[in-house]
Parts: sequence; structure tokens; C-alpha cells
Amino acid sequence: MISLRFYRIYDIGREIDLDWLEKALAQNYFTARSSFVRVKPKSIMLEDPPLMIQMNPIRVERDGRPFEFSVVARVYDIGVISFCFIYENQEAAIAELEELAFLFAGQEGLAEYYVQYLKTLGEIIRPHIKGFAINPDFYEDYSIYVTDHRDDSIDPVALLIGENTNLSPQIRDEIMKNSLSYTTDDLAILSWDSALLCNPESPTDLIDLIEFANVQVLELRYYDRELTREMEKMYDDIEHADRMSQFHRGRQYHAIMAKLMETSAEISEIIEKVNNLIKVTEDVYYARVYATALRVLRSGQWSESVSRKIKVIQENYSMLSDEVRIQHSNFLEWVVIILIAFELVFMVMAIH
Repeated sequence: MISLRFYRIYDIGREIDLDWLEKALAQNYFTARSSFVRVKPKSIMLEDPPLMIQMNPIRVERDGRPFEFSVVARVYDIGVISFCFIYENQEAAIAELEELAFLFAGQEGLAEYYVQYLKTLGEIIRPHIKGFAINPDFYEDYSIYVTDHRDDSIDPVALLIGENTNLSPQIRDEIMKNSLSYTTDDLAILSWDSALLCNPESPTDLIDLIEFANVQVLELRYYDRELTREMEKMYDDIEHADRMSQFHRGRQYHAIMAKLMETSAEISEIIEKVNNLIKVTEDVYYARVYATALRVLRSGQWSESVSRKIKVIQENYSMLSDEVRIQHSNFLEWVVIILIAFELVFMVMAIH
């Protein structure tokens, strides 16, 4: 048995009420809430499981060969849509898995279909989500190759890289160090854009864990980009305010501070939800796979970048707050000086 799963994940920029969306779609589409099937309920905790929508299958032709993919979409409450194109062949040998991995390397030949499904799903859910919008050019993609047994006749590194070439020992070591096994019969190897799962039982839960890791990384990338835009706007607004008169400058500073506080609070709250999207607790092996997926996808680097930019925004808020306080203090000093001057003038006039 072999299976190929090609993912492309998009952000829609706003949170989604999945219960409400599920009810809205239930009459016309097959929907379900995702769940883990092979672990104890307390081993993996989901605050709000994503909504799965079964889409129509597609037929793709590569090198004159037709392939039929089933298509599943998942909608996450944090504002993410994930598409998965699934090809399965119960009779195929693992050698064909390697052949198809090369044939569809880098998800070659699938891009236009993702755009079509994105448009279709957008038309389905747009009436139910206010301000719905998606940038089709910003996404996370990942490929998962599955077989029901281990086989040393194929090169897993070449399969994951997507090309049969003489790879350096450094590249091989870098990929193979991310290998994990629970028994002597199974194997999971994770790389930065693909994974190979060899398991006599269907590794559905491992597949879902890897998808969740990709969703988290997409969100960190998205909000890192949003913070970059907010910082650029912040510096432009401060520069513009500095050219104003002192009276108008203070008012502009207050407006900038209000926006910075709103942005910092909003994104900090969303990032907290992203980081707590899923919690793997009691199952040690699943926890290792999930942690490895996050590390390989460089989740930590994106998280640090987001935290650093939030800190910069907060520091600029403090700087502007100090500046406003100084201006207010100076204003009060001038008021005191003027009042004293008036008092002196009245005293002189009273004497004369």
C-alpha cells in the first residue's frame, strides 16, 4: 500500500466560528470535526478541532498517466484553510511510491488545482464569514508519503528531496537525524517540506500532527509579516508626527500609541492561541514526532521573530509614552510660569 498526501495551507486573516460555519454548511456538504483515533483522549488535546469538508475529487495527468486524488479541506478556528490532495493505491509496491515522489516533486503540476479549490471553497464560505479574503500566493506546502512497511530497497533521502542524485553526506545526515520509530516495524522521517511514514497500521494521527505543525508555522509566518508591515507604518507615522507642531504632535502620538497597543494586544492573543492550538501530553512518541516537526519547520525561529517584533512595538509605545509625558510636563511648567507672571503683573498693577 502506498499513499501520497499533498498539502497547501492558507491564512484568511481572521478567526472563524466553526460551530456556526458547520451548521451553515451541513445541508449541502459532508462535514465533520477532526479527531485523533489511535491515542487516548487525554494524550492529545484540541481546544477547537478543525472542521473537515469533503470536496470533489480531481483527475490529474502527469507524463501521460492519469491519477485521481480525493480532496479534503480543513478549516481552523484561528483563520486557516488547509487543502489535502490524497492519492492511494492499495496494491502498489513501495518502488512506485518513490517513482511518484519524483513525478510530483515539489507538488509539480498541482498548483492550478489548489487555486481552483481555493476559489471554490472561498465561494462556499464567503457568505458565512465577514471580510473573507485570501492571498493565494502566501501559503505553506508540505508532502507526506506513506507506505505500510519499511523497505531498504529505496533511498528515503532521495524520495524526500524529490530527486535521484548524489547527495552529500551532510544533507543525508541532516535529514536522517530526524528519524523516529515506535516499534521495529515503523519509521517516520521528517524533512523541511516532506515526510516519509512507514507503518503497518494507518498513521492517521501522525499525519494530522504534521499538518497541525505546518498550520502553526504558517500562522507564525503570517503574523511575522503583519508585524513587519505594522512596524514600517509605525515608523512612518512617527516620522510624520515629528514634523508637526508640538500641539498636533502630542495628539498624533496618542493616536499612534492607541494603534500600537491594539496591535500588540491583538497579535499577542492570536499567537497565544496558535501556540496552544494542540497539546500533546501523555503519549511520548507522538510528542517527539510533533516536537521534531516543529523544529524541522523552524517554528522556533519564526516564534522568536514574532516575539522580537512585538517587543520592539512595545518599546516604541513606552518611548512615545515617555515623550508625551515630557511634553505634558513641559506644558504644565509653562502654565505655572505664565500664571506666576500674571500674578506678578497683577501685584505690580495693584501697587500702582
